[in-house]
Amino acid sequence: MSETVQAAGESTEQAARPAPVAPLKSLSVLPSQRRKRLSTPTTLREVMSQFATGITVITAGGERGHGMTANAFSSVSLDPPMVLCCVSRAARMHDAILSAKAFAVSILGAEQQEMARYFADWRRPRGLAQFDAVDWFPGPHTGSPLLSGSLAWVECNLAEVYEGGDHSIFLGNVVSSKRGTGPHALTFFGGDYHQVGPDVRATA
Repeated sequence: MSETVQAAGESTEQAARPAPVAPLKSLSVLPSQRRKRLSTPTTLREVMSQFATGITVITAGGERGHGMTANAFSSVSLDPPMVLCCVSRAARMHDAILSAKAFAVSILGAEQQEMARYFADWRRPRGLAQFDAVDWFPGPHTGSPLLSGSLAWVECNLAEVYEGGDHSIFLGNVVSSKRGTGPHALTFFGGDYHQVGPDVRATA
């Protein structure tokens, strides 16, 4: 997710107060542009299934504590440190983040496939009770649940919210980030989970 990689167990923390969230800003397509679209939601879903991504569980604490498996997560800026996640406006996670004005991201490892499936299952309990089935600990800065055994964790205060079609784009100021010790990543490709080891190295 980032252009730099920290040593295992190393953490970076930045003290920050939750910034006031600005009114929803629209990035949606203008009505005149909608008529020109040649892609359908089904086609785009099929195309995006060919883009391999990591797997995360996004969480928020507070009265509406909730967790959700997601792959629409990305780094935005290293200085200041910022990340974003995209959440359907129909999802419970959407209101949970708005209520908490903060969120956290647990980046899952290869051994956490069942955890990814669990937080994608709508039949799981609601509220903080859904975390009773997994090992977790509260984030020291936001109180958002962090999943034990993950490859890395990021805590954020909510900075901005942008409208993006049927989703909202949540921009977060990173107040804490820490890398775990797991060696292998869990990825999503072609509609299914896969394991990726550290064998392939990027070269410029």
